[in-house]
Amino acid sequence: MNGVVTASGETIEPFGRSLFERASERSLSRVGVVDVGSNSIRMVVFDGAARSPAYFYNEKVMAGLGQGLASTGRLNPEGVRRGMAALRRFAVLADSMGIKPLTCVATAAVREAEDGPAFRKAVEKETGLKLLVIDGEEEARLSAQGVLLGWPDAKGLVCDIGGNSMELAEVEGGKVGRRISTPLGPFRLQQVKGGASGLRDHIRKVIDQAAAALGRGHEQIYLVGGSWRAIARLDMERVKYPMTVLHEYRMSPEAVADTVKWIGDKTVQEMRAMTGISQSRMELVPLASLVLRQLVESMKPKSLAVSSYGIREGLLYEQMPSGLRSRDPLIEAARFSERQMARMPGFGKRLYQFLEPLFGDLPPERDRLVKAACLLHDTTWRTHPDYRADACFDNVTRANMAALSHPERVFLGLSLLHRYKNSRTNSPMAPLFALLSDKEIREAEVLGKAMRFGAMFSVKDPAEAGTLKLQRKKGVLELKLTRTGRALMGEVAEVRFRALADALGVTPAVTQG
Repeated sequence: MNGVVTASGETIEPFGRSLFERASERSLSRVGVVDVGSNSIRMVVFDGAARSPAYFYNEKVMAGLGQGLASTGRLNPEGVRRGMAALRRFAVLADSMGIKPLTCVATAAVREAEDGPAFRKAVEKETGLKLLVIDGEEEARLSAQGVLLGWPDAKGLVCDIGGNSMELAEVEGGKVGRRISTPLGPFRLQQVKGGASGLRDHIRKVIDQAAAALGRGHEQIYLVGGSWRAIARLDMERVKYPMTVLHEYRMSPEAVADTVKWIGDKTVQEMRAMTGISQSRMELVPLASLVLRQLVESMKPKSLAVSSYGIREGLLYEQMPSGLRSRDPLIEAARFSERQMARMPGFGKRLYQFLEPLFGDLPPERDRLVKAACLLHDTTWRTHPDYRADACFDNVTRANMAALSHPERVFLGLSLLHRYKNSRTNSPMAPLFALLSDKEIREAEVLGKAMRFGAMFSVKDPAEAGTLKLQRKKGVLELKLTRTGRALMGEVAEVRFRALADALGVTPAVTQG
């Protein structure tokens, strides 16, 4: 599908012609998207049309358009006022950035309210923005595509919770399958009669119906939406998790049950003090937590993962040709960073090829981390030398990168730390090392020290200066120098080569070809 289908059946091309027709457009285009939800209205500007786009601008207003909709059938008047003000601002911002067209998608609140069409017309008249009002299944599809932007190999169920609805969609093999929309947004649940037991029965009935439609026992449920992210952030607080990056944060069904119970014993103010999450968002968490608990009980997933990507990213994914969709988001993001920030763009690939003999036949999931590290090894060179090692670790572990689990973030960060520093003793990042096994820590250190040697051995192409050969049975790391390499093998290079051999637990040997 190339366009967005509105509630009226109208098909609209969100971005006009494809943004991926020419390389110049891929690198320069800025894409603006506005998501008008039941609780929040957000504008995001993606910088460049790459496989793993950067967020050039990101602003959210908790307008609460859908608050009270279930009982009144109309949009919240205060939400309309705040939402209109936000959209006027977003229109001016987009014009200032030279972004045309600005794609605006409206979901459950505008879709279901009797005054939704009037709001849509008022927005267009006052701001020039045209809201594309999409139905529940289309909302589910776009959210699922957002997950595929971050997880190309995603398999399971995408669950996107908003203020007035909750959408579910199957994903597998890079495609979106069956999808449904349910009336389980916290705003709507506020209107359910029958007290606590009536609320539980209502949630169970709706989710059991969804489970009958979409199946149970999914390997993974991907959680999309601010309420899910707030619950995940609270789970981090409960277990004292050392990282606060929400994307790809994993929870077991047992952890969800424990956290829902823990949330029930806390006040909104207590939870806000722990996390800094807004009052309007946190007030919805207790209701959302009941939905999540029932989702786990009825759907019986093996694991749950938080996705920071949803409808907005799904709209961008919509425009990607299959060739671009199939690329690894991590490698594409690393290539982009190298092109923008490294001293010698293109050197990362040559560094990887030089170091390949050290690692042998790595499994694909580890090989991609080695490739990414080599591409990123020089992207923090402008940082002050005293802070460079910690800065590159921090940049990677907190970066907006997709297809990168939390342990993988730490592995990549630690390897880059050792690219600039031999020792990690007394590192302020030490609490995060606990996400890795001792073996993984050693492997990250070896990779870092390998890059530390290779990156300074030759600034053009290390392969022109020599070749590496790791002889495990003999316990020897051999560096065979070319004529060029003999001139380049100075004192600092020798020290770094010995440090690499020590990390590998072998003897260094320098020979001449």
